[in-house]
Amino acid sequence: MQETCSHAHRMAGLVPVPVSSAAVTTTAPLAPVILPKTSESAQLLKIRHSMSHVMAMAVQKLFPDAQVTIGPWTETGFYYDFDNPEPFTEDDLKAIKKEMGKIIGRKLPLERIEVSRDEAEKRIKAQNEPYKLEILERLQEPITLYTLGDQWWDLCAGPHVENTKELHPKAFELESVAGAYWRGDETKAQLQRIYGTAWETPEQLAEHKRRKAEALRRDHRRLGKDLDLFSIEDEAGAGLVFWHPRGARMRLLIEDFWRQAHFEGGYELLYTPHVADISLWKTSGHLDFYAESMFGPMQVDEREYQLKPMNCPFHVLTYASKLRSYRELPIRWAELGTVYRYERPGVMHGLMRVRGFTQDDAHVFCLPDQISDEILRILDLTERILSTFDFNNYEINLSTRPEKSIGSEAVWDLATKGLTEALERKGWNYKIDEGGGAFYGPKIDLKIEDAIGRMWQCSTIQLDFNLPERFGLDYVAADGSKQQPIMIHRAIFGSLERFFGIMTENYAGDFPFWLAPEQIRLLPVTDDVQPYAEQLLDQLKTAGIRATIDQSGDRLGKIIRTGEQMKIPVLAVIGAKEAEQNAVSLRSRRDGDLGVTSVDALLNAAQWANTERQPGLDLKLGVNP
Repeated sequence: MQETCSHAHRMAGLVPVPVSSAAVTTTAPLAPVILPKTSESAQLLKIRHSMSHVMAMAVQKLFPDAQVTIGPWTETGFYYDFDNPEPFTEDDLKAIKKEMGKIIGRKLPLERIEVSRDEAEKRIKAQNEPYKLEILERLQEPITLYTLGDQWWDLCAGPHVENTKELHPKAFELESVAGAYWRGDETKAQLQRIYGTAWETPEQLAEHKRRKAEALRRDHRRLGKDLDLFSIEDEAGAGLVFWHPRGARMRLLIEDFWRQAHFEGGYELLYTPHVADISLWKTSGHLDFYAESMFGPMQVDEREYQLKPMNCPFHVLTYASKLRSYRELPIRWAELGTVYRYERPGVMHGLMRVRGFTQDDAHVFCLPDQISDEILRILDLTERILSTFDFNNYEINLSTRPEKSIGSEAVWDLATKGLTEALERKGWNYKIDEGGGAFYGPKIDLKIEDAIGRMWQCSTIQLDFNLPERFGLDYVAADGSKQQPIMIHRAIFGSLERFFGIMTENYAGDFPFWLAPEQIRLLPVTDDVQPYAEQLLDQLKTAGIRATIDQSGDRLGKIIRTGEQMKIPVLAVIGAKEAEQNAVSLRSRRDGDLGVTSVDALLNAAQWANTERQPGLDLKLGVNP
């Protein structure tokens, strides 16, 4: 395959998936605006691929010294990388967009031409385009290029529209400029990447912009700062998360629920070291296959130690610490284990990509005929945990044996059958990704859908034939022989950090009552009711409710606005009347004005909401039996 602008599918990241939205009129709702991904629409692929060429032509018209490199489509648009002497500005983007409109209006044909390697090289040298020469070196014949009118061309495999008149001049936008290294290599030239989006209709573009604005409003990085949940401090280093008290309280709640769910699911917990002798990582294969993502070794007592990038080898060593019998299996072990990986500077993003993070790892060691049952148990546990955080829609993929793999065909067939049976028993729809498994075993990947229709990869269930073999794991079978156990890797959150970021964006910072770091804020109207407010605060804290008192002394309107800005689930206004009645006036973000409520009713409802992990207060039903 030619390495040209058409290779975008390899570089696309997480993007929104189609979701309906409706505008309301006085008569009837309008039809939903559907936004398919590029990979779902052949026409959109042609439009976006062609629009990237139009953009490159416009850039080189306005900036003759700019050299083009690659210009692929993405799932929501396109981009092109340029080597330009000066940084592109916002004004430059406006000028480029205007020029693109002119090019579209000229109704230029896009023509595919096959040329020899010599002819392609001659054309490139005539234009003094060294990046194209490097691209050409990696291409296999036939060499194809696409012309845009008679003034511009690029190496490309297509496809494209036949004429720019198929491009709607009011259905595209240039969105941003970012830095990018040539071929993603930090040692090579730094380029400028211009991102754009293009659609079939202006209505689709408007909907895309609306969703982008909504995603920006939900951005966990902004919310993390506004709600004082976490930070990443440059002085400490990139990709290292500092959990502030409010965020730490939420993390503890998540961890406690996770542990409880695992105990109830038949798991035991492990705690393992953060470092290990480098020989362990040689045995596991990480030094051979994962060294670029590992931090360098440290010398201690004439031994080399390595920060762990994964928890798996530690669980394997724990299994191997004694002789195991078939009667012990299945063994289910889980750990919230912090790992460290070297992520390149350009890919780190808030909590989504960091260098130190806590994985909710679990490993199951079982017999071959236990695979289906154990996978089903994992699916049930996954659903229980994710649904507690209001993730109820999933996309599931089953990845099968790749061409290069280890293990016998019989073992692969048995493992794949076990995964398939479990999914069928669960009743979940799934897609098969033929050959998409790891070299060491088949897997199930689960994506969760958030409140605005985006899909996020979180949960993974992976069978592993590699580590048991590398470490010589075995158990004594019923006939007295030693057999190799089946090892199942499993993570539900993926990592606590990334899940926390996804969850924050899903809720837009409006966390359910049971999870909120500050559940109730007391708002005393006058100094006279301060003693009553402090007494009530003690009652709430004794009942396990996370409550505070606003001590600002500001007017009522301002302290209410402050509480709303901090997204406190419940604000309790206390005046002289409330103090006399041993009551509060409640304002709920979820349910609005709840009126004057007795302290007993508030305590009962709050305790019940915490126990049952409820999103809000139920003052009528929220009474402990």
